[in-house]
Amino acid sequence: MGRLSRFFPTASIGAYLVAMAILATLPLLGFVIFLLWQLERSEYEALRQEAAQDAQTIGRNFERKLADMETTLRLLAGAAELNAGDLRAFHQRTASSLGTGSLYVLLVDKEGNQKLNTRVPFGVPLQRMTDLKTLNAVLASGNIEASGIFFGATSRQWVFNVVKPLSPRLSASGAALVLTQNAGDLVSLTSTDILPPAWSAAVIDVDNKVIVSSGSDNIPSGDQFPEHLVKLMVGSNQSAVTDHGGQETMLGYARVGDWPWRVAVWGPVSTAQASLASTWQSLIYGSLALLAVSLGIVLVAAQQLRRSIRQIANMAGRIGQGEIVSPEMTKVTEANQVAIALSNASFDRAQSEERIHFILQELVHRTKNILSLVQAMLRQLARGTDSVDELQKAVSGRLSGLAQSIEALAKQQWGGIPLSTVIELQLSAVVGSMSRIETRGEDLLANANAVQNLGLIFYELATNSVKYGALSVAEGRVLIEWVVIDGEDGARNLQLRWIEAGGPPVVKPSRQGFGTTVIERHAASAFGGRVVIDFEDTGLRWTLSAPLSAIENPQAHGEH
Repeated sequence: MGRLSRFFPTASIGAYLVAMAILATLPLLGFVIFLLWQLERSEYEALRQEAAQDAQTIGRNFERKLADMETTLRLLAGAAELNAGDLRAFHQRTASSLGTGSLYVLLVDKEGNQKLNTRVPFGVPLQRMTDLKTLNAVLASGNIEASGIFFGATSRQWVFNVVKPLSPRLSASGAALVLTQNAGDLVSLTSTDILPPAWSAAVIDVDNKVIVSSGSDNIPSGDQFPEHLVKLMVGSNQSAVTDHGGQETMLGYARVGDWPWRVAVWGPVSTAQASLASTWQSLIYGSLALLAVSLGIVLVAAQQLRRSIRQIANMAGRIGQGEIVSPEMTKVTEANQVAIALSNASFDRAQSEERIHFILQELVHRTKNILSLVQAMLRQLARGTDSVDELQKAVSGRLSGLAQSIEALAKQQWGGIPLSTVIELQLSAVVGSMSRIETRGEDLLANANAVQNLGLIFYELATNSVKYGALSVAEGRVLIEWVVIDGEDGARNLQLRWIEAGGPPVVKPSRQGFGTTVIERHAASAFGGRVVIDFEDTGLRWTLSAPLSAIENPQAHGEH
């Protein structure tokens, strides 16, 4: 681009705008003429693509409908009434849930005998279901399947089924659940509003029978789809053209997801291209008029742009000198936006400089606190460890837990994280799963200091439990609960408990190691509270009572 710039003369913005208008409009006129020459072919190809896309759109409508029916079947299969074998209650609940729509539920045995049908009251004698083919296929495969169109014996109209096999443990109640849908009630899903005039749409089953149709042809449900169109439907999502009866007909088709149905949209090509010539003729005349008008507008706009650019350049120069500037308003909206942005930038620049100084001070403060905590940890661990490898292992695990707490705080910009998240973060790292750990209490936002210290405490409690306590055996459980208590002096206190159960017999340690120091003395000191540790036969009980203000972030309630 730098080499090309030497071929451009130095000129005013007005001259460049005029040249741009001419250079933009003349190629447009030439392109329009080229389009007129290729119009019929390009529009023809576009129509083919749109036909395939329209078929896919309708196919997605039916895919969502079948997916909803599949979801409904899964929910019904888990109904308590069905699992209890109370078919009357199941019939009543299902009929009430489906309401007065066009969906009905059948419960059948493996021979197809209906045990209930929500189309009729419970207890009315029922005959075998009509769609035995789909039932046998479902029982053989064990998967949910959709049937083709058929004339229902009970409904006396064209319907289709979605069938789900039931678990063998429900064999006393039935072998399969069937959700049957009146085909005619789905005509709205084949809406032809998106199609050209005189076009039609239809959904066909695996036997090429029409499930539902709409549009000018409107093939009745249950009829065979035209054979000359069926032969064109090769592949999953395509379009094709045929000359039938002296008229060129275009067909778009698509599969309905993973279901054995297909969607077809078809109609005469001539109706889709009727307004094409007049549209492009108007485009040519409009382009010529646009060239004349644009040249006049460009000359006026150039003057405004020159003035606006000079004003903005002046603002930029003042910002470069370190000033906070107010925006210069012009007649050009975009220029005004730039002016406002420059003004805001001058103000933000001053604020950013102040914030950088604040962040640097805060970073130094937090780094000192973390290093002090790590130093204290190393000193304490070194006293109780004779092996370098043991020291390295002990330090590595605790530093990893501390790093997780710091990383979580950093993501929240040191604004604190929920207490439940602190618990899950530390215990998941040690235990691997929260399946045997229950938390109970109204969640609160822990401040940065509490997150780091509680992280160390929960790490030690979890590590001790995995080694010696409840989490060392499969049947062991841990309950972590907390409650806020109003003190007599009006201050609010937090009581946090760690309760183990189901583990091996508890033995009070003979000596106080680093873990005991953390969960007892460090916990009490860090929060200005009191720690009670009970080595009960049923399991370790650890309780921390501390002022709520030492743990909760005051911003959780809008305090500053």
